[in-house]
Amino acid sequence: MLSLERGPLGARRSRPQPARPVQLPVAAALDPFAVAAVAILAGLGLANLAALGDTSVMQHQLVVDAAGVALFVMLRRSRTDGLRWLGWGCYVLSVLLLVAVDLGGTTVNGARRWLAFGSFTMQPSELAKLGLLLVLAQVLGSDRSWPRRLAAALAVAALPIALVVTQPDLSTAAVLCAVTATMLVLGRIPLKVLVLFLVTAVLVLPLGEHLLHPYQQERLDAFLSGSTDANGPGWAILQMHIALAWGGLTGGATHPLHNLVALYLPEGETDLAFASLVEQRGILAGALAVLAAAVLVWRVVSASRRARSRSAALAAAGFAVLLSVEVAVSVAGNLGLVPTAGVPFPLLSYGGTAATVHIAALGLVLALRADGETHRLWSRTGPDAVRPRLLRTTAVAVTGTLLAMVGFVWQLQSADGTQLRAAALSQMMRCTRVPAARGDITDRHGVPFAVDARRDRVATVPALVRPDEVPTLAALTAQPERSLRRLLRRHQSSLDLTVASLPPAAGRRVRAAGLPGVFVVPDTRRLYRAGALGPLLGWTGVATPVEMERWPDLPLGALVGRTGLEQTYDPILRGTDGRQCVYVTPAGTPVSLGPYIAPRRGSTVRLTLDLGLQRKLTEELATALRGYPGQPRGDLGGTVVLDPRNGQVLAMASLPSYHSSVFGPPVRNRELLRLAHQPGSPMLEHATQVAAPPGSTFKLVVAAANLREGLIPPDRVLPGGGGWTLGDHTFGNWMALPAQSLPEALSWSNDVYFYQLAWALGPRPIIRTARSLGVGHQTGIDLPAESSGYLGTPASVTQAGGTWYAGSTVILGIGQGYLTATPLQDALWTAGVATGSMVTPHLGLGYGHGLRRYTPLRWPRPHRLPYADRLGPVRAGMALAATTGTASILTALPVTSGAKTGSAEDPSSTNGAPDSWFTAAAPFKRPRMVATSFVRGGGHGVSTSGAVVLPVMQYFFAHEREIMHAGPTAKKRR
Repeated sequence: MLSLERGPLGARRSRPQPARPVQLPVAAALDPFAVAAVAILAGLGLANLAALGDTSVMQHQLVVDAAGVALFVMLRRSRTDGLRWLGWGCYVLSVLLLVAVDLGGTTVNGARRWLAFGSFTMQPSELAKLGLLLVLAQVLGSDRSWPRRLAAALAVAALPIALVVTQPDLSTAAVLCAVTATMLVLGRIPLKVLVLFLVTAVLVLPLGEHLLHPYQQERLDAFLSGSTDANGPGWAILQMHIALAWGGLTGGATHPLHNLVALYLPEGETDLAFASLVEQRGILAGALAVLAAAVLVWRVVSASRRARSRSAALAAAGFAVLLSVEVAVSVAGNLGLVPTAGVPFPLLSYGGTAATVHIAALGLVLALRADGETHRLWSRTGPDAVRPRLLRTTAVAVTGTLLAMVGFVWQLQSADGTQLRAAALSQMMRCTRVPAARGDITDRHGVPFAVDARRDRVATVPALVRPDEVPTLAALTAQPERSLRRLLRRHQSSLDLTVASLPPAAGRRVRAAGLPGVFVVPDTRRLYRAGALGPLLGWTGVATPVEMERWPDLPLGALVGRTGLEQTYDPILRGTDGRQCVYVTPAGTPVSLGPYIAPRRGSTVRLTLDLGLQRKLTEELATALRGYPGQPRGDLGGTVVLDPRNGQVLAMASLPSYHSSVFGPPVRNRELLRLAHQPGSPMLEHATQVAAPPGSTFKLVVAAANLREGLIPPDRVLPGGGGWTLGDHTFGNWMALPAQSLPEALSWSNDVYFYQLAWALGPRPIIRTARSLGVGHQTGIDLPAESSGYLGTPASVTQAGGTWYAGSTVILGIGQGYLTATPLQDALWTAGVATGSMVTPHLGLGYGHGLRRYTPLRWPRPHRLPYADRLGPVRAGMALAATTGTASILTALPVTSGAKTGSAEDPSSTNGAPDSWFTAAAPFKRPRMVATSFVRGGGHGVSTSGAVVLPVMQYFFAHEREIMHAGPTAKKRR
């Protein structure tokens, strides 16, 4: 039988009369696929909670799932005729509960969303989702015109949405809005009207930003900016990506660090349950959850298509929409594709009310489908009279989106998995630096000047030390147990508490005990074994801002070379620090010891110095400073012995000096105070950092300038005497000497000859040649803070406010006036004149680990002087000086030599006596060594500095073969 009813637009159409009900099998009514999907999602949710380790939460979820199943069984007996009452009843109850929440709900994190009944809590907004979609199904499924249905739908939706917004629960409000909008589409409201609503919503949307709480605003900003800053709102995004990457294909639940990784994922049981599931069970479990959700959506869509009435179809379709929105938004939020909106994954996320409502709603949907199939009411005037519009299209779009999200997880693991897993380990560990031992500094034969003495530092993480192990630790470290317990209690939050410093053997016993929370790491101390070589070797100390700027990779508190060779070769000596790590919770609480990366010792630096020659040079200089009979007592001195063929410094002495150990640790403050007030500047390296007038040793430079210019032939005899007069001033000689040629004048250091020579040359040729011989600029030696000395010119003196007089040129000829030089510079021009080549002086020979293999350091090759072939007369004068002239003491040597003495007036001299200079090269035909000595206030050059150089040169030639051999098998003289 047919009857007439009005359609949505008022037209009458025929409607078949209900046939007699046909009973379906129970299995068909249950829909095994939908039930299986629910069981899978609920099971995965329980597995997620179990892996997180909170048994009470898992038990609670199991109870609410069971309650949902009970409601499922009850609602499965529902019929379409009772849908109206059920829907309105659920809607009214949810509204009343939402009002009760606003009046006296439980507040968490600034939001009031829950009602508490003793130990039981519920979230009425979850019930509101079901109530709203059931009422919307009734309203939109009626036979009224679309404007009336639209107005009624918006009216019933506005109330629960407004109440949810006031909680505020913007994520649930957004879901309710999405459900309402989709129901309007499914309910066949004209699309042009809905587009107008959509445009209006987009325009108004920015105004909704003012409704956001600060933490919600931060989440939105972090998402829009792509920030994953662990110190900001992007923390959750970073943790989600880490969890997804950590899980891999099959999950990390069996990994030893799984529980710790899970602690870093916020809300892993609720909003981020999907990420937590992938972290624990892998992408396969995540894909299974998405597949189960998609199957559930399709089965609900199928139920909608078989419903008995339009209202029942819309109710089922609305539930499919609700599932789709929740799953899609939840998964997208877990992937960081949308802001983390706090939308749970249905049945997978922990939540009593949500789980119960979803399982119960499925029972209702299956009941509606069964009712429709039983009555077989599918005769109608058109195919879409009952079916909701675009339902299958929406389901296809949602399914495709979910599959794409699973693909995104796979891509994330493939492309960024390694980096994200490294980030996970980094954030879980707090590491303390284990300083590396510095490399040794040795002489050219491997005899140590500076070494790191090994000890073992016993450290603890107090929170990990078991009370019953404290007596054992106290016994192993030879400490009172009570004191140790007090120390551990006082520093309970420390991640690296030093409890003892032990010899290596005792440290090995502590390490072998394997005590929880106790670790043993190397602890070294710098020792200097070569006497008072402080200015040369330098010392180590905590890096200052200057060192931090020079080496930006230095950690705070690092020990670096502060002066001397320790500073120059610090990058080689320093080595690579190790680290001891501790695994901590997000709150910083230690949970276990992490990996230990052993430090790598720095390389040994081998010097060009010979320890035996160094000691001999230092002893002779110390004797000179104590004073020879009949000679003034100087206050400081610097001497150097170098190889003129390659620039290797074979010995370098500086007195007074200091021992590098005064800088500790610990720092000897009293000794440092004494050194600061001691005369003679003991903190300076006098061979490279003290410049003084070089006196007659500079005559070698003036003579070289004359030969370079070719002005006065070297064999030409110039007048002698006791002085030379220029204008109204007479410049005296150190003694009356006869007229002499250039070699003779050099051998007897004839001041009158060089007055005349300097005046004839003028300042420019002398200055030009002096610069070519290294005067007035740093030599380039591998020591910091080298003095450049001073070489004035008429222009520079005038610019500085002084006056270059005619006499300034005259006294420049004897190494006085606007001129100072260091002993090393003096040795260099001596080597240049004696060999015809300039070298770069250096102390570094090579570096490496051990004695038998080392990498040579590269230095510039010797530079041939362009006028080297003209220097023969200067060398002849040096040879005469060493045989019959002022340096004739060198006749005691077993080889030929050449030398030059010097006595310079020095305003800085404390005793008023001239400075003593002596420089020599030998064997003179092809020099293999140059020795230069300077004693401030030491008097005549030969009497003081000459007395230093002669025994040193004798020692050198007596042991030359041993000294010059740089191999590991060379004899080591102590």
